[in-house]
Amino acid sequence: MLKVFADRGGTFTDIVAVTNNQAIIDNLSRYSERFLIVTLPNQQWIIVYKLLSENPEQYQDAAIQGIRDIMGISSNEPIPTEAIEVVKMGTTVATNALLERKGDACGKDSVLRVVLLITKGFKDALQIGYQNRPNIFARQIILPTMLYEQVIEIDERYDANGNELIPVNIELAKSDLQAVYHTGIRSCAIVFMHSDRYPKHEQQIAQLAQQIGFTQISISHQVSPLMKLVSRGDTTVVDAYLTPILRRYVNQIASQLPRVKLMFMKSDGGLVAAQQFQGKDSILSGPAGGIVGAVQTSKRAGFELVITFDMGGTSTDVAHFKGEYERQLDSEIAGARMRVPVLAINTIAAGGGSILFFDGSSYRVGPKSAGSNPGPACYRRKGPLAVTDANVMLGKIHPQYFPSVFGIDGNLPLDKDTVIQQFTQLAEEIQAATLNYCTPEQVAAGFMAIAVENMANAIKKISLQRGYDVSQYVLCCFGGAGGQVACLIADTLGMKKIFLHPYAGVLSAYGMGLADVRAIREVGVEQPLTQTLIPKLHELMKHLETQARSEIDQVRSQVEIVQKVNLKYEGTNSTLTVNFTHEVAVMRQDFEAEHKSRYGFIQLEKTLIVESASVEVIQKMETPEEPLIIRTRPLDQAPASVETVRMFSTDRWHDTPVYRREDLQPEDSINGPAIVVEKISTIVVEPNWEAKLTERNHLVLQRLRH
Repeated sequence: MLKVFADRGGTFTDIVAVTNNQAIIDNLSRYSERFLIVTLPNQQWIIVYKLLSENPEQYQDAAIQGIRDIMGISSNEPIPTEAIEVVKMGTTVATNALLERKGDACGKDSVLRVVLLITKGFKDALQIGYQNRPNIFARQIILPTMLYEQVIEIDERYDANGNELIPVNIELAKSDLQAVYHTGIRSCAIVFMHSDRYPKHEQQIAQLAQQIGFTQISISHQVSPLMKLVSRGDTTVVDAYLTPILRRYVNQIASQLPRVKLMFMKSDGGLVAAQQFQGKDSILSGPAGGIVGAVQTSKRAGFELVITFDMGGTSTDVAHFKGEYERQLDSEIAGARMRVPVLAINTIAAGGGSILFFDGSSYRVGPKSAGSNPGPACYRRKGPLAVTDANVMLGKIHPQYFPSVFGIDGNLPLDKDTVIQQFTQLAEEIQAATLNYCTPEQVAAGFMAIAVENMANAIKKISLQRGYDVSQYVLCCFGGAGGQVACLIADTLGMKKIFLHPYAGVLSAYGMGLADVRAIREVGVEQPLTQTLIPKLHELMKHLETQARSEIDQVRSQVEIVQKVNLKYEGTNSTLTVNFTHEVAVMRQDFEAEHKSRYGFIQLEKTLIVESASVEVIQKMETPEEPLIIRTRPLDQAPASVETVRMFSTDRWHDTPVYRREDLQPEDSINGPAIVVEKISTIVVEPNWEAKLTERNHLVLQRLRH
């Protein structure tokens, strides 16, 4: 049987497959340059494979093509689905739809057109939003484009205590909906005042929309049953906009894999059955797989305090882990505000493709990216200088250890000569403008220092600024470019340990295989935390648990229940999440400890308010084992380097040995400067760092005392 874990990224689709089928392995062994095959215990193998996400001349969908390539099936043959046990996927389809706003460009595509139905008098409430000013000195305010095309105001109203002030005019609402339906719109978002508590009017309108024939009906009290009209409304509109796009993609995959168990990764780090995958849960589908992969592999390696660092071509994602996944309720992704639980991931526009330029007085890195086309200058497509080029200039990336996939025929190595030429030219321009003489390699190192500082600041935001001491944490690096800057990031932050998993280059896909099925339900409370509220909260938790369990296939295994409450001081807006217990004093103590750590003070005289409550039902899944490797070389025999190259670090050139990761054995120790190359990434061990391989094939880098 075959288990497939896939992450469909913006540039590459990563696939990790687990199989016990000897025939598949025998077939793939002929293509060792394309597939990485690892032998597991119990007659099983792991297959690692990467392919371009978009390649319309060759295939329609990368994940399906990956499965075909692994199974050795041509594009016109049906996939033998009886040989596939499960497919678990993360996808950027929803994120890309938000970023590109394809709905605006394809106005005639009924799937992407949305109508908003909102309480009369609040037609422009979502457009006004919270009147945030990201750039406080901007004289011309550019409002974000709305995801809905039309607005229907419904004359209805409940007050905050549940009294019906204005009943719904059914006939008027029906004619308004019918008129919009005739324009070709098939997706609607229904958002009424106070409907998180009193949903009757929303239910009436939803019933009308269903009778008329709308194919996507997103209702705010189901999508985000929490107070705050604007955030609840924004989330509902996002769901109405994305779910049809997502449904089309899911159906496309499912049609190729009939009768196969198909699961998708949600933004909260849990898996869900394909038919239950919704737009509101899909925004961070891919990055969430990376966080799960980083956390679970770090725990297997014995690390409990983890900063995850995922550096790709365009962006870098960082997250904090201290015993449990951190989630946030309010987030803004690609200009769309959301109020659903998502993993707390901080993303910055800094990656291997971030463009380097000199503005006449200072060095600049990003935020624009060279992408994969044209890509950095060394990609042979006449691209601009980028972070990857700086590493080529510094001797940290060498063309002979990088895939030869460049040039017109896609068979040439990286172009080191153009990198040296362009940095030499840039150094001359900088000298002419500033009268400061710098060598080309010093210029490249200067740009790298800025890129590293930007990425380190992203980590400070989720750790130091929230009261966590990062020197006690391990830096879990993954993504194609993470290993090149890991030591520099750790040095900047004062971190002492770095963890690199053997599948670090495809950890987001591997994370799909390590994830559990999770269902989260939350509801607004907005009442003071007192002992008399506890029985009500207990009943609420039971109700939420029943709802969450309905999403989970309970036949297969036992489930774990996690109950949380979001607390805040009366008169404030900042909530902190604590575990729900029957003791008010315990919850208050937990809240105060977190508040003190985060903000540096507590307010003993203030009443605590329970803003909302949530229940998470977790179903543990079977996960791939990782083999132990055995040392065959004598302990006193050091690993042999492949060659010695020149690398620029700490403002001078070093003769630096290059090692292949597959040549390393447990208890091998390498002192920096050194370079470790593997099939899917390059790891730079800077001076004053030491790399050790463990029996689980984990590479752990440790800073040496000066």
